[in-house]
Amino acid sequence: MGNVSASAKPLPSNVPAAPSGLPELPKDLDTTSDTNKSHHDEDRGNPGTMEELHKKCKDVMPTNFEGAKLMIQKGISYHFQVSHTLNLCTSNMSGYRFGAIYVGSKQISPSELFPVILGDIDPAGNVNANIIHQVTPNLRCKFASQIQDSKVAAAQLTTDYKGADYTASLTIGNPNIINESGVFVGHYLQSVTKQLALGGELAYQYGPAVPGGQMAVMSAAARYVNGLATWSATAGLSGLHLCYYRKASDQLQFGVEVETNFRVQEAVGTIGYQVDLPKADIVFRGMVDTNWTVAAVMEKKLQPLPFTFALSGMLNHTKNQFKLGVGLVIGG
Repeated sequence: MGNVSASAKPLPSNVPAAPSGLPELPKDLDTTSDTNKSHHDEDRGNPGTMEELHKKCKDVMPTNFEGAKLMIQKGISYHFQVSHTLNLCTSNMSGYRFGAIYVGSKQISPSELFPVILGDIDPAGNVNANIIHQVTPNLRCKFASQIQDSKVAAAQLTTDYKGADYTASLTIGNPNIINESGVFVGHYLQSVTKQLALGGELAYQYGPAVPGGQMAVMSAAARYVNGLATWSATAGLSGLHLCYYRKASDQLQFGVEVETNFRVQEAVGTIGYQVDLPKADIVFRGMVDTNWTVAAVMEKKLQPLPFTFALSGMLNHTKNQFKLGVGLVIGG
């Protein structure tokens, strides 16, 4: 649900909303010094990270929730914000969570400050935590962890290095020295031209639960930008992922996504759209897929009050399932 203005001074734009699960990380920063770029490199530009390859298409898809949700956000200072979230639903996500976000004073750009520390905790002691820091203008590190039932359920460290026209990333997930298990993922994305970026991914997993003790999977990636349209694709042994995004106007954006899984021999196609009505302070996102699922989320700012009202609905015709959610965000 979107944030709304409040009397407290807002946090910088690179800070995510109050976390729920592992939150989305800030947008990539292109801070390479101009003195180190050639004219050819400036034309191509940095392609961003691999995790943002399909981001434009994903952003127009609705993020549905179920039940009743109340979120109260308060900016304590320019660097600190807290939130209280209450979910009432039939799933295991029901209950209260307290969240906090801290933003440091290292300024990378007019709207980017680091380090960023954010997390949330519930009354049972389950914690989600994230730390993001821009170590140098080219090097950024991200650490994410989940603690469930007094055990570390997940831990992940990602390092991104951004050059003039490429990005290299390395992710280490759930390393366990005692059980000798873990996951290593390497990404590389290169700007071939200003419109075209090509790259690849190598994922390596080892441990007693892996068939044969270890396995490696490679995949290729591409993105082509032509004005207001963006094509992106990843292809590997596990499947094919295709996305198309277009900004039709200032009020309308839409995306088309196709995901295939070769192992289970299935494919899902999705069409999503986003409608912005600034004069009415309404943002509407909807989607329909080939599994006969229809979903939508509407967000409405209740000006001049610092409130945002959200309505979520999802219906699957073949499974006869229906989920409805109502939410209210207070503060920002």
